[in-house]
Amino acid sequence: MRPMSPHRSSALARLLSFALVLPLAGAACVKSSTYEAAVADAEGAHEEAAREARELEALHLRLDQAEQLAQARDVTIEKLRTDGHNVQQSLDEATAMNQGLRSELARLGKDVDKILAEKGALSKELADARTRLEELRRAQAAADARATLFRGVLDRLKKLVDADDLKIAMREGRLVLQLANDVLFDSGSADVKPRGRATIKQLGEALSTITGRKFQVAGHTDDVPIGGARFASNWDLSTARAVEVVKLLVATGVRPQTLSAAGYGEFDAIAPNDGPQGRAKNRRIEITLVPNLDELYAIPETK
Repeated sequence: MRPMSPHRSSALARLLSFALVLPLAGAACVKSSTYEAAVADAEGAHEEAAREARELEALHLRLDQAEQLAQARDVTIEKLRTDGHNVQQSLDEATAMNQGLRSELARLGKDVDKILAEKGALSKELADARTRLEELRRAQAAADARATLFRGVLDRLKKLVDADDLKIAMREGRLVLQLANDVLFDSGSADVKPRGRATIKQLGEALSTITGRKFQVAGHTDDVPIGGARFASNWDLSTARAVEVVKLLVATGVRPQTLSAAGYGEFDAIAPNDGPQGRAKNRRIEITLVPNLDELYAIPETK
């Protein structure tokens, strides 16, 4: 039971005193003013008691509302606690899922990088193979063209080959026409002998029909030192002989723009200089068909 307020206690006390005055009024005479004051006081006490009752009722109502609000607050707090727990649980699950996705993406990323690297390597190998194939095709076409040219030269020079005045050889992919030195020159001389002149004339007539080619005329000697005052060394002798052959070829119709002369002395031997036969092979004039630039191709280096 809630305690009574002081104001309400005072009002009740005045009301009780009024109630006690009324019976006494019949037993004895009371002054009119005293009676009226008592009545007024009782009425005031009654009104104050009624007002305090109303305030007490309002206070009870507010208290009930506060209790309802407290209960609602407790329900809300409990709900928030439950929701917070659920949110934390959802957050933990999302974090774990995110970590799993990161791991999977990392693994897939490595796999993709590996696949791309392998694809790049395969693409490079395929491109290299295509380049190599194209180079081989060009090389084959150039080889076929050289073979056709060489057959034509052989047909034109068949008489000289059959007479053993000329030999045809392949060296480092080049067609080389070899004229024996004994047919062309005497020992230590750069003057072409009559038989040599006839041979060079036939050779020049055949070479003049070949277009789009250049020729290098090179002189070679054995390793026997040159004697006499005309030539200081085998280099001088071999170069002088090459120049004489070039002049005769030009005289037979070969364009001078297609000719060059070189002397190697004894330093490009094709046989040992340890006997007469080997030294005879080394004393020679060679006419080489110079390859065109479009016939030269490079094979890619392999590691």
